[in-house]
Amino acid sequence: MSNEKPSKALFWGCFIALITTAFGFITRMFLLDDPAITGDLLGLDEAEVGIFKGIQVWPFAISIILFSLIIDKVGYKFAMIFAAASQIIWGIMGIYGLSVADTNPELAKDLLFWGGLILALGNGTVEAFINPVVATIYDKEKTKWLNILHAGWPGGLVIAGIAVILMGGASWETKLGLIFIPAIIYLVMLIRCEFPVQERVAAGVSYRDMLAEFGFGGAAVVSVLMFLQLDNDFPGNEAAFMILCGAAAVALGVYTKSLGRPLMFVLILLMTPLATTEIGTDGWISGIMANAVTFHAGWILVYTSVIMMVLRFYAGPIVHRLQPLPLLILSCILAIAGLFALSGASGVGLIFAAATLYALGKTFFWPTMLGIVSEQTPKGGALTLNSVSGIGMLAVGVLGFPYIGALQARKEVSQVASLQQSQDVPGLVVDGNVSADLLEEKSIYYGTIDYPSLKGEEVEKLLEGQSKETKEAVETAQAGSAQKALANMTIFPLVMLITYILLYLYFKRKGGYKPLELSDGAH
Repeated sequence: MSNEKPSKALFWGCFIALITTAFGFITRMFLLDDPAITGDLLGLDEAEVGIFKGIQVWPFAISIILFSLIIDKVGYKFAMIFAAASQIIWGIMGIYGLSVADTNPELAKDLLFWGGLILALGNGTVEAFINPVVATIYDKEKTKWLNILHAGWPGGLVIAGIAVILMGGASWETKLGLIFIPAIIYLVMLIRCEFPVQERVAAGVSYRDMLAEFGFGGAAVVSVLMFLQLDNDFPGNEAAFMILCGAAAVALGVYTKSLGRPLMFVLILLMTPLATTEIGTDGWISGIMANAVTFHAGWILVYTSVIMMVLRFYAGPIVHRLQPLPLLILSCILAIAGLFALSGASGVGLIFAAATLYALGKTFFWPTMLGIVSEQTPKGGALTLNSVSGIGMLAVGVLGFPYIGALQARKEVSQVASLQQSQDVPGLVVDGNVSADLLEEKSIYYGTIDYPSLKGEEVEKLLEGQSKETKEAVETAQAGSAQKALANMTIFPLVMLITYILLYLYFKRKGGYKPLELSDGAH
């Protein structure tokens, strides 16, 4: 990086680009949380809604990783134009899809589904160019400025979230159209900017050496996740997907003759619990808390996002004082406490107090991890920096969302089973367990994790003729189960906590955590 003063227009254009990704994420998530749209208008069940949510998450990984492989060739500006065009196209598809849903629901479903794919590709491309651009122009303070940059994500959630909630009964076409505003703004701002040469390119590090930082190990993780997602969305092609994904990992390993940096492999694996703790919870939180509050549950997401936005803006002194790994250790502790408290909180005051803890915990996870990757694997350039974001989004779409859903289903069954002590409903609970006739055994991850799910219609039939109090007791147990499942989700930040402590001890043995610079012969 030269001694030239970083372009403010370039930074703030990147910032608004990230705001746009949040606009697309939250407006579409709120849309899919509206039963009047998903159930009444489109006729989707909960599983299908989950698939529609997933399609706007996992393709993010495809674009961010693929563009990271070629971005030094095609240029940051090309990637920026592709991203803005994708987000605008999604807005058009979503609006048109809803406008024809009454007369042609199948076309509407296709437009909303594939539009989500295009949105995800655009959002991934945003991160593919903004992360290396900011890491390059602020190469001496990467973690600080990546945290400030990523204040744009919660900032977008706040702005769009409040707008959608306050718009109330306005049409969903109007709400989805909000994405056009920031998309056009950053396109106009950045089209005139001169983008920098990436740090890795400027230092003369070869393309092969960049790929070697990622190596076969990183490629294998991506290949497994991609296989799981493709097989889930397009079943019946297991052999073809396995060959395609496996061949890609092997080819990269052969080309680079590298397994990848061990530290990079650990950071890649950490992105699964990290992304699930932040993005997975954010994606479910409105639905999870809907039965626990009398106000729009989206306000909880907006509130936690305000905290994230403010803290990330002032990340510099915090990062400087605590250093990245101690900051992440503290964040894990706060996230664990927040999720556990939120699982049992009742009343507005306690719910927002618990949400505060959770927000304080998740604030620095994502950008600080990007900072560590950029500081510890500078030879990896845009690829290593962006691949962790891509893998995180892919992992939460493939693994995180389904697992959170399974936790909720399992908790619903256990809550109904606990009614044996207070309610006498013949055939509902037998020997402390919900009757097998009322359960459907399901599994995720190719049968590696089994979980029971209540048969809703069968439970309703069983309750026919029961007293009002009994029906309300069962309904209350079912409605409150999703919130209680948040306690089980503390497993994700707990895994992270243990790993970060081990990494802290590892760096301490080496003399302490220090960013690597290419001029130092980083390897």
